[in-house]
Amino acid sequence: QVQLVESGGGLVQAGGSLRLSCAASGGTFRNYVMGWFRQAPGKEREFVAGISRGGGTTPYTDSVKGRFTISRDNAKNTVYLQMASLKPEDTAIYYCAADRTHNIGDYSTSPRAYDYWGQGTQVTVSS
Repeated sequence: QVQLVESGGGLVQAGGSLRLSCAASGGTFRNYVMGWFRQAPGKEREFVAGISRGGGTTPYTDSVKGRFTISRDNAKNTVYLQMASLKPEDTAIYYCAADRTHNIGDYSTSPRAYDYWGQGTQVTVSS
């Protein structure tokens, strides 16, 4: 059983930056594909970014390409989401998730691919 704890959310002005962290425990972190999702009020949970077990493959949703960077440190059991040039439409609860089964790929954009989820961290971008 893997436990995931996100941190780093907060209130930031448009154009600003934040770095989210997700610390994992209870499992072998390097064996998991990791993903970041977000959910805004009244909307479905959407894929933001994913990262392969070794960190070499990192798909992003189109709306964050060039602004967000996902990375992982397998020695620290942590995955990060560096967010820059933030926009009000980035406002959401951000969740990290761990997939023990699949390789990184198209299915990684679906919440159904993931076995474990964190509790989420709120990101609010003011205009």
